[in-house]
Amino acid sequence: MNTYQLDGEKWATMIAMGAENLSKNADFVDSLNVFPVPDGDTGTNMNLSMTSGAKEVSSNDKVSAGSVSANLAKGLLMGARGNSGVILSQLFRGFSKAVENKESLSPADFAKGFAKGVETAYKAVMKPVEGTILTVARESAKAGLQASLEEEASIETVLAEMIEKGKIALDNTPNLLPVLKEVGVVDSGGQGLMIIYEGFYGALTGKMEVPDYMASMNELVNAEHHKHVQDFMSTEDITYGYCTEIMVRINENKPGQKTFNEEEFRNHLSTMGDSLLVVSDDEVAKVHVHTEHPGDVFNYGQEFGSLIKMKVENMREQHDAIVGKSETKAPKAPFGIVTVSAGDGMKALFESLGAAIVLSGGQTMNPSTEDITKAIQSANAEQVFVLPNNKNILMAAEQAASLLGEDVVQVIPTKTIPQGLASMLAFQADASFSENAEQMKAAIKDVASGQVTTAVRDTTVSGVDIKKNDYIGMVEGDIKISQTSLEDTTVETLRLMLDEDSEIVTFILGEGVTKEDAEKIESRITNDFSDVEFEIHEGGQPVYPYIFSVE
Repeated sequence: MNTYQLDGEKWATMIAMGAENLSKNADFVDSLNVFPVPDGDTGTNMNLSMTSGAKEVSSNDKVSAGSVSANLAKGLLMGARGNSGVILSQLFRGFSKAVENKESLSPADFAKGFAKGVETAYKAVMKPVEGTILTVARESAKAGLQASLEEEASIETVLAEMIEKGKIALDNTPNLLPVLKEVGVVDSGGQGLMIIYEGFYGALTGKMEVPDYMASMNELVNAEHHKHVQDFMSTEDITYGYCTEIMVRINENKPGQKTFNEEEFRNHLSTMGDSLLVVSDDEVAKVHVHTEHPGDVFNYGQEFGSLIKMKVENMREQHDAIVGKSETKAPKAPFGIVTVSAGDGMKALFESLGAAIVLSGGQTMNPSTEDITKAIQSANAEQVFVLPNNKNILMAAEQAASLLGEDVVQVIPTKTIPQGLASMLAFQADASFSENAEQMKAAIKDVASGQVTTAVRDTTVSGVDIKKNDYIGMVEGDIKISQTSLEDTTVETLRLMLDEDSEIVTFILGEGVTKEDAEKIESRITNDFSDVEFEIHEGGQPVYPYIFSVE
């Protein structure tokens, strides 16, 4: 049966299945990444982003298609990770704007929503590149608009045409982006988008089961706690002091037990406290709530079945232990710096240079827009500089800055750790916000960045033949060397970066290498470049045994 008006409930189900389908296939999308490095991974980033959007939808009312779209856009915005996640969030932000205030969506509304989403996503990218997720989104949206003009158009026919033409566009991405053709893959972001759309279609036509969010309860509780604790300035501000969880075995058909209705159950519990989460299936209901009277929650749960799990924690005591009973908030500093890095040594290095907040992240885990926003707010400064130190974190940082305002936040577009360090050294406490931003951005151009990592598959990139488990040397993000020896790869990569004007090599040691290993490399390099000085630091970062810069 065709759908001619898409309501909020059905649209929410489609979103849940789109997220579930992507989650199941995230590893496949990761495998399409062009560079054979242990990257932040497109599939992982899109999955985390889409999951955030789906959870926001699932935890709110689904009274209209417009409100569901708004909740999806909100969840995606704050959960966006990596460039692919940010573009995905912008796609559905535009969709949401196009359908706001609509109770249900006609085929034309649905198609126009995606067209508006493409327009918004293109505007969000400084230099749009064809052969990427943008191309796939544009061509599928164009096909959807055309299909919506047909006399018997339905949501099904529009979405089917979007998927068909989107796949054609996806298959064509190697012809638009030479590096895809060289490696022999399609664009990973475009593939992830098609997987989401296929999930939409499966839920719409009933060919896939609706995902069960029971397994995500622990994640939901952790996220709720993380969000909740930000709201309190002091222990006295906590209105509901007991974190309470129960698990109820429902529908036992025992005498005196009430018939379980999740909506009524949730509505009653909402009167007992805040931070309420309820998920259920045919047998079990799980509850998380912050309340002043845990016993009342237990008693209410028992009206519907046996309690098979109970847990209570005193949040006031926890809060006192974390922040200290007498702690007072320090006055705001004029400027603060938020930066991103991985490894204890790297964190200490940035802190020693004056970073207020060092977010844990990098290649293997990109912080979300929400993570960066909260870090900026935690910096306790009037104006904040953000150093992403990774090209795949840059867009999320810029999105966080746009939420808080450019008069408050400036993103310094550092794409490597050495660029971040050089930028921090350029900061002057007595300069103005705009002067510092200019100086810190200029410092990026004065440093050459290199790194060595391990190949995760066989491939050829930019004419370099690469074998799985080889070491690959990269200069400014481009693969230059692939060899079986870590030491030889590092030496040859450095030689490509050095010239007669080079003065300083800064070496940051990752997991699994020692200072003695670095000194062997220093000895080989100084034989050819005797005037070059080496500075060696313990970084402790994963993925890259060596990160280095040349100045």
